[in-house]
This record gives sequence, structure tokens and C-alpha cells, in this order.
Amino acid sequence: MSGDIPPAQPPPADQPCPPVRPVPFWRWRRNPLRRRTDRLEARIALALALLVPLLAGAALFLAGDTAQRHYRATAEREEHTRRHITAVLVHDTPGHPEPGSDEARHSRYPAEVRFTAPSGGVRTGTTDVLPGLPADSPVRVWVTTDGTLTEPPMTADEIRSRTAGWALLAFLAVALAGYAVHVVVARALRRRNLAAWDARWAETAPRWTPYR
Repeated sequence: MSGDIPPAQPPPADQPCPPVRPVPFWRWRRNPLRRRTDRLEARIALALALLVPLLAGAALFLAGDTAQRHYRATAEREEHTRRHITAVLVHDTPGHPEPGSDEARHSRYPAEVRFTAPSGGVRTGTTDVLPGLPADSPVRVWVTTDGTLTEPPMTADEIRSRTAGWALLAFLAVALAGYAVHVVVARALRRRNLAAWDARWAETAPRWTPYR
């Protein structure tokens, strides 16, 4: 047949292009389009998939053990440096809007109290007490050896909670670091692929001529 070859035409509107289905594990399969950078990216991803869980588990254990030792030592130090003594209210505390309710039993209001410090001398300070107490009512407070109002020593539940928090943070930090390494490496390899493609196209494009 003679004559010009008609230009390519797009498919009819009623015949959409079939969807492109991703091929799983294509970087591990032999094919002429696979590049060395594709193999490198696959190997790095596999290495991270194997190493990150191990490193994250190790970080979880080490951070948890370190945090537990620290908080246990802190709790022991607090038990030796804090005293549970009796103080008295300086003024009446405001009453709760619903006396006798569960909310009233769990509510605490800041109030000024007077107490004798372990080192001697009368001190005053502010602490949280139950509502509706009259002045001169006795209340139990925690103070340091120098007479400063403070919180009670850490309990076993608080130690476990804080230890678990630090262990979880360490685990997540390692996992996110591994993910960030994968993203950075993948982007660097893709930029290298695009640069190589541009270089090869610059060599090939001048040899192409439009069909006439």
C-alpha cells in the first residue's frame, strides 16, 4: 500500500484505557527495564525491613530498663527526703455546688495551710484539699526536709506508666528513623534515575527526526 501513514488517534471516549495494575516485587524479577538502582532500592528496603524491627525492639528494651532504673531510684530518694505530716487550714475552703456527690469527693481546691517543718519552725503554703472544710481542720501534706510543700513519692503505677512511655517513644523513634532513611534513599535513587534518563535522552533525541 502507498500513501501517508495516518497519525495516531486517541481511543474512542467509550473505550477508556485499561487501568495499570502494579506488579508486586517487580524489582526482584528479571526484566529488561530493571535498573541497578532498582535492585539497590529493593535490597535497602529489605535490609531496613529486617533491621528496623530488631533495632526498635532493642531500643524499647534499653529505654524501658534505663527509665525504670531512673524512676525507681528517684522514688527511693523521694521516700527518704519527703515526709507525710499533718497541717491545718488557715481559712475555710469553699463548698462544692453538689455536696456529697462523687464529683465533690474527687474535687480538690487550693487552700493555704500551716504546718511545722521537719527541720523546725512554722511554715505556710498552698496545697489542694477537699471542699467545704472549716479553718483549723487537719489535712495531710507532703513536705521536703527543708519544709517545702511537694507531691507524694512516685508510686509503682506511676513508675510503670512513665517507663512504658519512654520505651514506646524509643520504639517509635527508631521506626520513624528507619522510614525516613527509606524515603531519603528512594528519593535520591529516583533523582539519579531521572538524571540518567535525561542524559540518555539528550544523546538519543538528536537522532530522531519527525516523520514526513
